[in-house]
Order: sequence, then structure tokens, then C-alpha cells
Amino acid sequence: MTIDASQSQTALEAYRHLKRDIVRGNYAPTEKLAMSHLKSRYGIGVGPLREALTRLIGEHLVTGISQRGYRVAPMSIAELDAIYDARAELEGLLIRLAIERGDDEWEATILARAHTLGKIDKVQDGDEMLERWDTRHQALHDAMVAGCDCVPLLQSRAALFDQAQRYRHLWLRQTVFSEQALADKQREHQTLLDTILSRDAAVASRLMREHLMTPVPIIRERLQDQGWV
Repeated sequence: MTIDASQSQTALEAYRHLKRDIVRGNYAPTEKLAMSHLKSRYGIGVGPLREALTRLIGEHLVTGISQRGYRVAPMSIAELDAIYDARAELEGLLIRLAIERGDDEWEATILARAHTLGKIDKVQDGDEMLERWDTRHQALHDAMVAGCDCVPLLQSRAALFDQAQRYRHLWLRQTVFSEQALADKQREHQTLLDTILSRDAAVASRLMREHLMTPVPIIRERLQDQGWV
């Protein structure tokens, strides 16, 4: 069966819009995703919406209930801890490999990404500014591990990042609008950068694991404040 290109594009748009709203907490964990509501909200037909929901099931953001539709996937402290533990361990491994294998171009890319992120020294309230900071933040972390030269490990990293997005957004909104917290993150990044460029793989790996775990207590608190766990 041939899939119409316009329908495929519409399904992609539905996926992006719905994923964004789930990640931002516009739909609460376990909330039912009624097809009639989704059609009205996004102005998209049932077919593309089903494609989008199926893709989100694969990313553990939505659950399908036999003959009963779809719900936002639940969130839990246990899942938070498991995802972040896995991310921290993998990121620590990747940074060690990157230091061992990375070349001068890799170092230059890291410095460029750090410079771009450092130009944002204050984040005003608003999703657009928040996303700008986080896009640059992610670009820096991507550059740090890119030197590992191992596509399967980077794919595993991307999959874990997708699973962490809802939890990360709670941390972002709690943290990045605080000038003190933003300054603390900048210092952490600078320490990481100095250690990576000095090619101290053991210390950089430890610092990266610690850096990845710092949001966990904040996220736990936000989950409990929201009544989601």
C-alpha cells in the first residue's frame, strides 16, 4: 500500500505537536487522549493522529489500551531513577571514549558550542527562550560525546534522552529561569570542559555522571508537587 506523502507529513506534524505537549506537561500522566479532542485541538484527521500515537507508544510517552483508546504514559520515581542512572552511566562511558578517540576538530567543536551556550547568561520567562537555551545546551553535550565514534552507543543515548524528556522538562522549568541555577550550570560546564580538554578521561567521566544526576532531586520534588506520583 502506498502512503500519500501529504498524509505522511501530516502524521509527522501531529507527532511533533502532540509530543511537545506531552513533554511540556500539557497532558498529565495517565490522562486519556480522546480522539475527538485531539482532532479539534490539532486540526488533524484520525489516520495521521493514530500514526503519531503509535510512534509515541514506541517512545514510551503514550500507552495504548485495547479497544479503549490511548492514555499518556504514567510517570514514577522508579522510572526517573532508572532512566537517569542509565543516562549517567552511558554518558560517562561515552565521554571517556571521546577523550580517547577525539581529534582537534572535536575539541574545536566543543569550544564553539560552549561559547554559543555561554552567550545566554539570563533566561527570561517564556518557552521560546527556554527552548533556545536547551537547544544550545543539548548541542554542547552532543559535541562532547561525538568524539566517541560509536554510532550504536550514540543511538542508545538518543533513545534514553527521548525517555527522559518529560522528566527533564520539569527540571528545566524549575531551574533555568533561576539566575543562580543557570550560573551553577555554567560553572559545571566550564569544569567539564577544562577536564575534557586536558584529556583526563577518568575525572571527566566521573564529573559527567555527577552532572547528569544533579537534576534528579529537583525532578522528584516537582513530580510530588504536581501529584503525579
